[in-house]
Amino acid sequence: MSRRRGRALAALALLGAGCLGPVPARAANGSLPHVHGSRPGPAILYARVAKAPQLTNGKGWHARPILISGASAYRHGEFLYQDYLYDDHGANAGRDPNDPRSSSGTFSEPNGTYTYPTARGYHDNAADFVELRVEPRHNATAFRITYNTLTDPALVATSIAIGGRDGEEHDFPHGANAKAPADLFLTVHGHKADLLDAASGDAVGPAPKVRVDEKRRQVEVEVSHHAWNPKHRTVRLAAATGLWDTGNDRYLIPTQSRSNSRPGGAGDLSSPPAFFNVAFRYDEPFQYPTDPNTLTSPAWWRDRDQGEQLAKGDLSSFHADVDFGKLESGKNDDMHGKRGGVPTSGPMDRILASHFEPQQGADYTSRCQSAQGCKGWLRGQLQPYAIYVPKDKPKRHGYGLTLLLHSLDANYNQYSSTRNQSELGDRAPGSIVITPEGRAPDGWYYDQAGADTFEVWADVASRYRLDPDLTVVTGYSMGGYGTFKFASQFPDLFAKAQTTVGPPGLGIGASAQSPEPGGPASSTYFMLPSVRNVPFLMWVEMSDELVPFSSTQEQADRFDSLGYRYDFWRFDLGDHLALALNDEYGPVADFLGDSRVHRNPAHVTYVRNPTMDFPHDGTTADHAYWLSKIELRDAGAPSASAPRGTIDVRSLAFGQGDPVPSATQTGAGALTGGNLGAVPYTRQFKRWGGAVSSRKRDELVVWAQNIRSVNVDPKRARVSCHAKLSVQTDGPLAIRLAGCGRVARFP
Repeated sequence: MSRRRGRALAALALLGAGCLGPVPARAANGSLPHVHGSRPGPAILYARVAKAPQLTNGKGWHARPILISGASAYRHGEFLYQDYLYDDHGANAGRDPNDPRSSSGTFSEPNGTYTYPTARGYHDNAADFVELRVEPRHNATAFRITYNTLTDPALVATSIAIGGRDGEEHDFPHGANAKAPADLFLTVHGHKADLLDAASGDAVGPAPKVRVDEKRRQVEVEVSHHAWNPKHRTVRLAAATGLWDTGNDRYLIPTQSRSNSRPGGAGDLSSPPAFFNVAFRYDEPFQYPTDPNTLTSPAWWRDRDQGEQLAKGDLSSFHADVDFGKLESGKNDDMHGKRGGVPTSGPMDRILASHFEPQQGADYTSRCQSAQGCKGWLRGQLQPYAIYVPKDKPKRHGYGLTLLLHSLDANYNQYSSTRNQSELGDRAPGSIVITPEGRAPDGWYYDQAGADTFEVWADVASRYRLDPDLTVVTGYSMGGYGTFKFASQFPDLFAKAQTTVGPPGLGIGASAQSPEPGGPASSTYFMLPSVRNVPFLMWVEMSDELVPFSSTQEQADRFDSLGYRYDFWRFDLGDHLALALNDEYGPVADFLGDSRVHRNPAHVTYVRNPTMDFPHDGTTADHAYWLSKIELRDAGAPSASAPRGTIDVRSLAFGQGDPVPSATQTGAGALTGGNLGAVPYTRQFKRWGGAVSSRKRDELVVWAQNIRSVNVDPKRARVSCHAKLSVQTDGPLAIRLAGCGRVARFP
């Protein structure tokens, strides 16, 4: 275990869910829930900001990173370009038959087809740069390249094209098989660098100086003013990264199929470019689901322009015009509203510093689809996520927050630029919409794939003003399962929830109670009592070939039998993806609306399922509202036995009984405004009437099944330390009234 991971886990242990005490400094701006006693949600949501070495500065560098991909800025005398994460896919040339990503789905395909050698040191990510910086110094110009992965600097190289404003193209040096306008080419590999005249190929001296900081995964190159001096001019720059052939002292060129020592994915290109990743890609498109290019030239990783231009060997469209006069003056300019500037609203891709790094780089041979745990494809500390920020400024208490979870075999850009994203974000009073990557297309929101959602949430809370009471969760397919899972594990985080073709369990099954491969332990059917105070809207497809309608109908009937608020819309469009292709979510936006989280209800029901806990990731779920430290009496043996326990507590001190549920109602309608015209549906739903008033009493009515112990926060339950406890339990139960010094035990 690394020292950094060990420290992170120790910090998470101290943050144990349900602990008392002040919220850490990270949430001081009020953007995360702050209540008396047990904090809503998992411990990882409240962990202090993680520090990634790639985002820190060594000697001579001062500017904070942008952390929004595809953007540039002038900050503290430095010019910064922030690239995309895990977009190092090279040219769109032809799939490598040995590509481990070949089993990935339509909504997570890369555009480029390059693959890495299987030898140690490449980590399926060696040529993925995170950032490029330029800084004028007294006697030199400094360039800094930050890589996502750097375990062997000799294996990776970056070339920077300097000048070329006249547009005359030249070949990149060292056999890179690509062209760009340039006057000079600066190339750095390992601890070596050269500066070459673009026209003649002759060396220009003195030789550049190189400094490698392996801890920060940064390579710095200084070009003396005796070799090149930009003075106060505006200079055209372009840059690209590839692998280095240490035996032949040149770029390593991909072949059709990767091997131990060679990259693959070159398809039928006669002269494949060496570059995996290109800088200054300011116009990379988002991928829209109905775009006909989805299958032939996908853009889910924001690498379409890169893949298509590399296939031509032409990088002339990727460049930045850097104003060295502005750098010399030290003027700060994020260039809002200009090409390449830092956006402030709309869809964006952001970068997160996670608390976890199982290893550097990626592992595309790994598959998850298991309730036992998931480290995912993307193993590095830096993780990408999609965010949508409304154009209008937030209300006094901040934006709402919408968790929009992605599907199986999709990635974090699944909803970027769709109406699913924008309609949810632009609903009044305005909500930031986030889609975490979950470290993999198939993590099912378990283990670190699940922790990623809350790390992203916390990151957004540290950067934007949020109203934590305006929080909802939604998702499509696997994201719908994540919605069921998170809402039933952490119900006091959410005001409402919505699923679209979401399965009740991990995997599929005709019954909601026995999905495969997740098994009964992964089924949220048994956990639905926990969402007593979270209304649900469910959209399903009756002809769904992936999520059997019988299981989703069974899930709806479970809501109905519990007497909970739900709305179940049944479509018959033909297949699992039809609603995604239709892309109309106005009724979902209306349903989610401006609903607020009910933090202190009079009646709390909670189903404890420890098989979904991952304590080392800070995602233990053992508390809700004013109940905490809920422990099972019999945790069972293997997870297949699905050990669970249920605790149900009503506080009579509120002076209100349960609202009266309506009879089961039905209806029909048509969804309009989408890409498929008017889409008919039928409904099944239940509503609540008003709460029934009753005489206030200092009493808790408790029903427990397979629960050993539970803590009650008397202040939030509105009872005294001497409250009467009326208890029904199927075995020994200990009830502790927090802060009262009172533990009541029942046989």
